[in-house]
Amino acid sequence: MSVEDLPTPGASRRRALLIRNPRARNGAVAIEAVRGALRDGGIEPVEPPPERDCRAVIARHAGAVDLVILGGGDGTLNAAAPALVETGLPLGILPLGTANDLARSLGLPLDPLAAARLITIAEPQPVDLGWVNGHYFFNVASIGFSADLAGDLTAASKRTWGTLGYGIAACRLLRRVRPFTVTIAHDGRTERVTTIQASVGNGRHYGGGMTVEETATVDDGKLNFYSLEVKHWWRLLALLPALRRGTHGRAADVRAFQTTEVVLTTRKPRPVNTDGELTTHTPAHFKVFPGIVRVFAPGAASRPGAPGNRFFPL
Repeated sequence: MSVEDLPTPGASRRRALLIRNPRARNGAVAIEAVRGALRDGGIEPVEPPPERDCRAVIARHAGAVDLVILGGGDGTLNAAAPALVETGLPLGILPLGTANDLARSLGLPLDPLAAARLITIAEPQPVDLGWVNGHYFFNVASIGFSADLAGDLTAASKRTWGTLGYGIAACRLLRRVRPFTVTIAHDGRTERVTTIQASVGNGRHYGGGMTVEETATVDDGKLNFYSLEVKHWWRLLALLPALRRGTHGRAADVRAFQTTEVVLTTRKPRPVNTDGELTTHTPAHFKVFPGIVRVFAPGAASRPGAPGNRFFPL
């Protein structure tokens, strides 16, 4: 069904612009069952012809739909973020990617059919976005090791190995890691440090199982910064359990703090990885925009990271 065939906005059934990334790891999901679950829940899916630029698709159809449903991974969501901000349309997520870190942060079902059913009954929840040099991000933005990893991790590797692909690529990269100097300006202070990675987290999970900080949530209005100031690459292996739990900020060689704005400067421009995509370079100016988008998800009190509901990825 096309947008033109639908009744005007205001009818009892909601209309959802359904955009699915066929290149996502689970892009070949049984979409007919998903359509059926949406229709059973009072949502009519509208599926335009595939285009690479989902931002343009959302902008073009914004006036004829009530919500957007994106089927893909974190990269797909990242690409759509500007259009969601511009149109104000609420977002439903079908987790079809490799890591699905935002879905995990929001406590969404990772089964696409269950996720579709949740969209029909959940209320849209306000979610923060991080921002760096004009680029939005949901999960985390990094310079150093994670950015190098994003450059090395191919789509074919993620399709073949899933989240294990992150570990394989990281092991290959470890011995090539070299420390660099970064100047950190935040909250009226400036620090110059030597690190192998500096990360700014907006959400909770990233990188196929890592946790930004043990208390972080996607709606706390904060950015969680950390810098891995380790002397040897093998120290990363020792830190891995803490990085997964989000407790790495307690380590003596990890600098960590919360803020709402931070600027990172390096001697030479270094790439910045936002939600797994290399999108800009240093100098990098980071901000948080609280509650700027709405996502169909469980309430904040029941999500990972909420007080009394701490969750650590396996």
